[in-house]
Amino acid sequence: MRIAVTGAAGGLGGRVVQLLSDRDGVDVVAITRRRLSAGALQPGVEAAVADYADPPALRAALRGVDTLVFVSSDGPDARMLLHHRNVIAAAAAERVGHVAALSSIDADAASPFCYAVVNHLTEDLLRATGIPYSIARASLYIEFFQHWLTRARSSGLLQLPAADGRISLVARDDVARALTALATGEPTCRHHDITGPDVADLAGIAAVAAQAWARPIAYQDTPPQTFHTQTAATGLDPWWGYAFSSLFASVREQRWDRVCDHYTRLTGRLPLALHNVLSTHAGERQDSAGPASSDAQ
Repeated sequence: MRIAVTGAAGGLGGRVVQLLSDRDGVDVVAITRRRLSAGALQPGVEAAVADYADPPALRAALRGVDTLVFVSSDGPDARMLLHHRNVIAAAAAERVGHVAALSSIDADAASPFCYAVVNHLTEDLLRATGIPYSIARASLYIEFFQHWLTRARSSGLLQLPAADGRISLVARDDVARALTALATGEPTCRHHDITGPDVADLAGIAAVAAQAWARPIAYQDTPPQTFHTQTAATGLDPWWGYAFSSLFASVREQRWDRVCDHYTRLTGRLPLALHNVLSTHAGERQDSAGPASSDAQ
């Protein structure tokens, strides 16, 4: 079986490549936007350079591929949707037999979260091609959320505009394992919700981090406009300020308040809990460049 993975230089795509390369009978094609340095990939993994904005290169990378693991693009939503359209069109043109696609729990055109709308439209585009598919709708990554938890570790305050919103944070490695399981199985032609083992509001998340790191951390609800202003003051690209604000608007609407056992049914494993991940990286400082959907390089 020949399986291609987009975003193979990113944290999620790279882990999927690694997991697939350990499987017998699987030939892996790692698709990246830029050429990787020598030795960056596992032995036997084929490299292909294809930007999401380059349809001919995408078609060339997908030629002869049986299954595509489609990891999302990133950046502004309109550009991201165009990238996704290009990938799906290339997969259809090259008659890829199965697409295992990354999406999000909140894949809904009515959501205030910009990437939820993109994910909803992407799923529609994929279904319209008639390609057999399997969709992993992931919750927010623990590793992504550490962007704010790490700051709270220093200040003692987790200041976010989430109100009483609840989230089931999921380990990125678990999302990679779910995508790997979907890619190596038969198409399910449905979505699978990939969540952590439990759900908590921001006060609960702060309490878990405080216990894992043995230092006081409290949650302080922040007005949305204050959060937006504070984020802009850090010098962050205005797009990400908007993306983060729209994300927390969806959190306030309880769109991430969901726990499912789909991960265990796919992999036979229990999902990692927030405390496990934070305790493992207790001595490290973690950061993230963007939301859960931005894992492509």
